[in-house]
Amino acid sequence: MHYDRLTHLLMKRVLSDKSCCIDVGSHDGEMLDRMLSLAPEGVHFAFEPIPVLYASLHQQYGSRVQVYPYALSDVSGTNVFHYARKAPAYSGLKKRAYAVHEPDVVEIEVETRRLDALIPESVHIDFIKIDVEGAEFLVFRGAEKLLKRCKPVVVFEFGLGASDFYQTQPADIYHFLSDKAGLNISLLDDFLSGNEPLSLEQFAGNYHQKLEYYFVAHP
Repeated sequence: MHYDRLTHLLMKRVLSDKSCCIDVGSHDGEMLDRMLSLAPEGVHFAFEPIPVLYASLHQQYGSRVQVYPYALSDVSGTNVFHYARKAPAYSGLKKRAYAVHEPDVVEIEVETRRLDALIPESVHIDFIKIDVEGAEFLVFRGAEKLLKRCKPVVVFEFGLGASDFYQTQPADIYHFLSDKAGLNISLLDDFLSGNEPLSLEQFAGNYHQKLEYYFVAHP
């Protein structure tokens, strides 16, 4: 709830009527509702690979949002997806630590795609939300051209218990966003307060000490 509140405040700060957004890991559409409310004239994209959730999103938002049933990654193809039926929010391309008893994980096959192959270059993306239970670096790598071109504001989850199952380290995320995409990384509170972005050491410290789980990449 704390991170959702901060994300909503941040979106209100950075979005205008015509802003274009991407929701990666749309789940039940909560963030889509906010995107549509704050940027009603923008072009929006949503990604949700869990079939039952995708079907619900497509039915509810399909006339206003381009909804796709893909798991975003750095390659296009098919992959095993671990669907936690009793805790869908913990589902992902790899098994992870589950904070619920008996999450009832089943393997399903999903299609993977790269954002760079899906988002037209004619569309300027202003904001991205990424919640993919550890696969953040895969999403970033598959969106390198988009990130360089648009320099969007990106709210993303990154924490132990998920990303470590993908062998992703803070330095991987930090150097990719900084060196390749030209973006800074901040805590959501710091961004809203206008404070300086994080250094690599600060970013890694928040990760390893489990102080924060959500961050914002920004120009």
